[in-house]
Amino acid sequence: MYDYIIIGAGINGCFLAHELSKYDLDVLVLEKGPDVASGATMANSAIIHPGHDPKPGTLKAKLNVRGNELYPSVCKEMDAAFRQTSAFVVATNQEELAVIHTLHEQSQTRNVPSEILDRAQAIYLEPNLSDNVIAALNLPSTGIITPWEVAFNLMEEAILNDVKLYLDTKVLSIIARPKTCYIDAKSGDSRYAYEVITGKGNFIGSNIINAAGVYADEIYSMLNPIDKFTITSRKGEYFILDKLPEPLVSRVIYPIPSSKGKGVLVVPTIHGNTLLGPSSEFIDDKNGDFTDTETLEYVRSQVKKTVKNIPFNKAIKTFAGLRPTGPTGDFIIEESFDFPGFINIGAIQSPGLASAPAICEYVMDTIIEKQVILKEKKTYIKRTKLPILYKMADSEKQKLWKENPSYGKIVCRCEHISEGEIIDSIRRPLGATTLDGVKKRVRPSMGRCQGSFCQPAIIEILASELNISVEEVKLYNEGSNVVIKGESN
Repeated sequence: MYDYIIIGAGINGCFLAHELSKYDLDVLVLEKGPDVASGATMANSAIIHPGHDPKPGTLKAKLNVRGNELYPSVCKEMDAAFRQTSAFVVATNQEELAVIHTLHEQSQTRNVPSEILDRAQAIYLEPNLSDNVIAALNLPSTGIITPWEVAFNLMEEAILNDVKLYLDTKVLSIIARPKTCYIDAKSGDSRYAYEVITGKGNFIGSNIINAAGVYADEIYSMLNPIDKFTITSRKGEYFILDKLPEPLVSRVIYPIPSSKGKGVLVVPTIHGNTLLGPSSEFIDDKNGDFTDTETLEYVRSQVKKTVKNIPFNKAIKTFAGLRPTGPTGDFIIEESFDFPGFINIGAIQSPGLASAPAICEYVMDTIIEKQVILKEKKTYIKRTKLPILYKMADSEKQKLWKENPSYGKIVCRCEHISEGEIIDSIRRPLGATTLDGVKKRVRPSMGRCQGSFCQPAIIEILASELNISVEEVKLYNEGSNVVIKGESN
């Protein structure tokens, strides 16, 4: 029996798996996708919001501010990139300027650093602001990350410390077993045990953490079809611009927020690209992460209201992500009253990414530490750093090339990724098994050509490392084989 079964390996599931791996607990993570961070964690704005925006008195407001405080140290510990960029919320008329003053006052009550800049001050810092901008709220504690990098590093270290991860494992049903199945070690009280039925076998746990993203409502309804909550998918579509000779913006540019969210943003990324988006529309399809021309045109029109000189001809990719939206407008983080030991972490929409380390802290402090006696492990294994050439000094690169010549063979010319980095991404404890898996870990095919040059070489490396044929190499999930063997004449 597992002490904790975590359903979902997005950013929140990874944070909790990592934290629980520090204690003498048996922990299992079940993920229906083929890799960690394959849902909302993969497709979002990658911003560590400062906490200026959420409604007062909500968990969103509390945990966003705390998450922003935690991220710099978390990323340093996990060897993940973090950059504090600052952000502007810009006003284009007097009505919007009044909103900026309200957000400024709200920021001050939360100890979120902020200041109001007039147009001249704002344009001095961001020359490409729209001609319509009359003022800006400066939010210097805003940051950016690569979300899936954080998730991978957390889960890899969790695996090194005996957390079990099952990918491609969809939960089909959950059965609550009688209280006599399990006696709580801390209180001596009898508790439920839960049997989780999947396509790859059945697993029993004394506690369940439901971190299933847009499917969190469906997971909980397997136990409680009457007193349940509902998650609706809110789709956001984006453009990614190529790296430019001069940055379009140096910080995040927000419009005035609305009931639909923070609006269509302009966001510098960790790796030098620019993100434009997202749109915001509710959809019924929880797999509907596709783009369409009409919505992308909407993104174009909206982003021009805040920033000018946008080179849309430099767009190298469009994508869509789904945000899990709940019925209350706030996060749902609670232990079920009817099913003790079953913890829901649902409706984690924006600022969910920014709040993730604080969500983990909140769950540990307010729920888990009241459930069990936590005993720290005597030995804890830290993950080793992945050699990343672009982060290295020339002397370090020379040494690495001498030790392993594969690091001197460039496979991806756009992003300057070596064969050695690709091989290492496959061989690590949470190793890549697909083209997308390699792409997310070390970035080949994320550049201007989007893999048209390097993809054949990556396919060959994957086939060799996994001891499979090139026809068996997948892009992402089952059935997405890239190479199709032709029929002989």
